[in-house]
Amino acid sequence: MHLEPGAYPAPPGATSRRLEWPFLPPHLRAYVERRCGSPVVEAISQTSGFTPGFASVLVCADGSRHFVKAASVKAQRLFADSYREEGRKLAALPASVPAPRLLWMLDDDWVVLGIEHVEATMPRRPWRFADLDATLDALEVVADELTPSPLELDTFTGEFASFLDGWAHVRATHDLPHLDEAEVLARRYAEVCTGDTLVHSDIRADNVLVDASGKAWLVDWNWPVLGAAWLDSFFTLIGPRGDGLDVDTVISSRRLLRDVPAESLDIALALVAGYFLSACDQPVPPTSPHLRDHQRWQGQVCWDWLAERRGW
Repeated sequence: MHLEPGAYPAPPGATSRRLEWPFLPPHLRAYVERRCGSPVVEAISQTSGFTPGFASVLVCADGSRHFVKAASVKAQRLFADSYREEGRKLAALPASVPAPRLLWMLDDDWVVLGIEHVEATMPRRPWRFADLDATLDALEVVADELTPSPLELDTFTGEFASFLDGWAHVRATHDLPHLDEAEVLARRYAEVCTGDTLVHSDIRADNVLVDASGKAWLVDWNWPVLGAAWLDSFFTLIGPRGDGLDVDTVISSRRLLRDVPAESLDIALALVAGYFLSACDQPVPPTSPHLRDHQRWQGQVCWDWLAERRGW
């Protein structure tokens, strides 16, 4: 299995089908406008990511901009729960963390988050080193500021145990050398991923914003966990690796990564490779038509990288 650099299958910035502003209940739109302090004149849907909840930049008559996320507790319970958790996590983050602030929250028949609008854009695809450096700079701040974690959280070890479940499927569907060795590596993940740092656990290009000054902001804090301080920085490199960047050189230059044993990095890489190569064959969710393509691409990137690192 080998990928050509930049062979990204899903259109960056257009990976989800989201609720639109006109289709929110009138009472909810009125509530949001009251919280924003001005009538909404334009709603710019954020079509990146892989969830169907409402997520839009609202432009108000007074010229202000607000980022608002919303999901129905009745019709979208899973995503409403996710937004509720994100609100709880955002409220606990210290101001020193490069994340947009939670300004207000509604938890009723809808869960609605009013989040600080940051004038910024997602990293361009294919990844450029400038955007990657900014993202890794931000993750170093996160590790510094959130060790130990200010929140009681589930552990990476516990939350990611299910990533091991798909190996039987991988062996049955992929004729790849060294699969047994890769699974043995993956099953050692608890040895190397444990820690007391708040790990975002979902850093991808669509969860990063880079402003005009070159500062990166990290968004979508739905499911952070307790784990090793280097995990976010390492997993962030999957996309850039697939886009053709020399990420092994990056590893050697970054303070959170350069002293991590190569075996530990390989173990973490084997864990996510097995997950993606299995998850990509699950049914395609109608609200996220590109999710499985994205997972398949990440699985191929991870396997190719692991095989190169291990000399397979």
